[in-house]
Amino acid sequence: MKFYSFLILFTAFGCSVNGQDTLPEPHLENIKQLTFGGDNAEAYFSFDNNYLTLQITNPAWKVPCDQIYLLDLNQEVNKSELPRISNGKGRTTCSYFLPGNKEILYASTHAASEACPPPPAPRKDGKYLWPVYSSFDIFVADLKGNIVRQLTNSPGYDAEATVSPDGKMIVFTSDRSGDMELYTMDLKGENVKQITNGLGYDGGAFFSPDSKKLVFRASRPQTKEAIDEYTTLLKEGLVAPTNMELYTCNVDGSDLQQITKLGKANWAPFFTPDGKRIIFASNHFSTKGYDFQLFTIEIDGKNLEQITRKSKFNAFPMFSFDGKKLVFSSNRNNGGTRDTNVFIADWKP
Repeated sequence: MKFYSFLILFTAFGCSVNGQDTLPEPHLENIKQLTFGGDNAEAYFSFDNNYLTLQITNPAWKVPCDQIYLLDLNQEVNKSELPRISNGKGRTTCSYFLPGNKEILYASTHAASEACPPPPAPRKDGKYLWPVYSSFDIFVADLKGNIVRQLTNSPGYDAEATVSPDGKMIVFTSDRSGDMELYTMDLKGENVKQITNGLGYDGGAFFSPDSKKLVFRASRPQTKEAIDEYTTLLKEGLVAPTNMELYTCNVDGSDLQQITKLGKANWAPFFTPDGKRIIFASNHFSTKGYDFQLFTIEIDGKNLEQITRKSKFNAFPMFSFDGKKLVFSSNRNNGGTRDTNVFIADWKP
């Protein structure tokens, strides 16, 4: 999930950010567009930096809800349909390569139904909410779309899985405890350990370059009203994702630290190649809520720096394993449509 549903809501808006489209993005050079049309997001590198796995919704391809696709970075960019590497059933999300670059993991609802699960019904209060589909489980597939094993089989939501750079551990989000918490497991789906336990939605976790720490987004309702709303919505299979801050912890859950205190939605965090900063998406500065830019911040919460300045949606950043490239999703260059595409750039620290 990882805020992907924000795309549908926010990509319809204009292309300038308070006149910032003309301002430079000095950390990004040789920006190249990799996809053309539809909603393309959560693109993540293979361990050898040669491929991306990403999720796509594209009516032109007869893909009504997210499926997982493969993008070969060694081929010339073209506008043809990419090879699908999920099985085309249900709704999928949060794909990530496993060591060896021959398999990926992703979450899917297909075991419960081959149809796309329905979106939440419109609410009288107009609040923007995410569905937390209890039918999501985590699977491993080869690059031809064949599912080779299932990693989770607990009742409830299991998704948002990523793999440590050393290739030994998976982190994921689950509501098996009755709350949305982070868990780790090995690559076989064994040795499952709960590593967060604060009330609120913990998700979208990624490992540090040395595989010793995690960065993730979290909601932490404090007032009775906020707590009641969170727990009531969760019982309905819903969460409100509009107030999130970033946290870090060790992979065993110790040394929990809140990194941002910016307000609004701070999410899609990823460590910079040196492990000293975190890049993330945020709308904390926005007056209307739908302006998301990439920022970096030091792991002690100091020295916030804006990275992107073009379009009103930039998110899902990931660095290549050699630290030379940054891939991200953006609605720049979409000609005023709702399209969100994947871009790659040379990273200049």
